[in-house]
Amino acid sequence: MNAITDIIAGIATPKDLTDGQAWTDRFAFDIALRLENSGEPLAEILSQHNMTRADLAWVNQDPLFLGRVRRYRDEIGKDGITFKMKARVQADDLLTTSWVLIHNPATPASVKADLIKSTVKWAGLEPKNDENILGAGSAAGGVKIFINMPDNMPRGKVIEHVEEE
Repeated sequence: MNAITDIIAGIATPKDLTDGQAWTDRFAFDIALRLENSGEPLAEILSQHNMTRADLAWVNQDPLFLGRVRRYRDEIGKDGITFKMKARVQADDLLTTSWVLIHNPATPASVKADLIKSTVKWAGLEPKNDENILGAGSAAGGVKIFINMPDNMPRGKVIEHVEEE
């Protein structure tokens, strides 16, 4: 199979999936695997994701979905199916679980705090210990201001002042 269109050839008009998220990264990954002659049969993929062929035809019209499948296919073709790729797809799915737990009133505050910290870390939003920003050896942080003056900048007069005794 060369394209998603090969999978869905001859399918009737798809149903409307606008009532929620039409597809997940995991679904795009599974379709990419199928297109690379690996993974589960199409019927099983559709069943696992509670999708029909008509649903697949509908998401096949989404440029974001097509781009995601193309990116996964490129990665699979280049590097094979790596552990990191599988973990990334699972992490995308687990973010939904994390969101639900964080917003559930029954979830203990300590669990919520850990999930929030982890999400910030995974998103790359943690403050960095950059010595250019903090200063050498600074544990608590601080500010350094650098003013770059051009060499050809006019200099002011320097007047020496000697204190009288």
